[in-house]
Amino acid sequence: MSFNRSPADDLSPWVGRVMVAITHATPDAAANGVLCNDAAYVRTAVDAHWTVETADRTMDISGQTFLCGQHDHAMPLQYKGPIKVAGMMLRPGAMRALFGVNDGTMLQRISYFNEIGIPDKEVTGLYHPGIEASTWLEKLEHWLRQHIVRSEAPLPDPLSQRFEEAAFADPNQSVTDFADQHCVTTRTLQRTIRRDFGLTPKQVLRRARILDLAARLCGVADEAEEEIFLRFFDQSHQIHEFTRFFGLTPHAFRAERNALLTLSLEIRQARRLELLDRIAPGAVRPWMRKPFLPKQG
Repeated sequence: MSFNRSPADDLSPWVGRVMVAITHATPDAAANGVLCNDAAYVRTAVDAHWTVETADRTMDISGQTFLCGQHDHAMPLQYKGPIKVAGMMLRPGAMRALFGVNDGTMLQRISYFNEIGIPDKEVTGLYHPGIEASTWLEKLEHWLRQHIVRSEAPLPDPLSQRFEEAAFADPNQSVTDFADQHCVTTRTLQRTIRRDFGLTPKQVLRRARILDLAARLCGVADEAEEEIFLRFFDQSHQIHEFTRFFGLTPHAFRAERNALLTLSLEIRQARRLELLDRIAPGAVRPWMRKPFLPKQG
């Protein structure tokens, strides 16, 4: 079971999406997956035991809340047992505003909440067996609301948030044109995006192209957006860029896609289409209008 929606209106400057995912499995059931997001996340994981290879260490996560940085390539993980995860997708610059951590220092990294000065039980303790998904998310939102007041968290930089929206709309656009349209120098844009994304503007746009294509290959994108396939110079360019990001060709990726990554991509696409006013919040998403066909094996 998975559920995701827009955050409460008062949290929208900091949060792009909230989600819960629950899978049922025996305690010893093991699987491999991938973490791959173009946004930082606050996640609480209970029951399952996760092992993740980050840029600087191997982390074991079980019954904890943690802060995930953005990715510039897919991050492999292994997990064992049933999954119960609740999370908040943070908007660009929100990690710095909320927790005093720049996205650039968290690229391909994860920090336990205790490591950023927040007692783990404050957030992990919001979960209890049998809690409804909607209630769990409401409790998370209430906690964040209190944290914003206590920490006097500022609003994130609007320039970074406009660039995120631009990457959703047209990841082939000119960085110089964007800077001109928003009355900033290219140097200012480069500095701001590096701080709030951990990447250069061109890298952010390249990642957006790849994640849109990955969502299409996983069956969680609007099939009417044929331009997703046309954003590359040719097929060789598409394969090269995709393989550099995921370590797989598009063909192999489609054959080996996994549920955890598909969920992340679905959440991203739902937010993207709502942000671009292509679907109404809470509306049936284009990929839900016909049965999803799992990979053949």
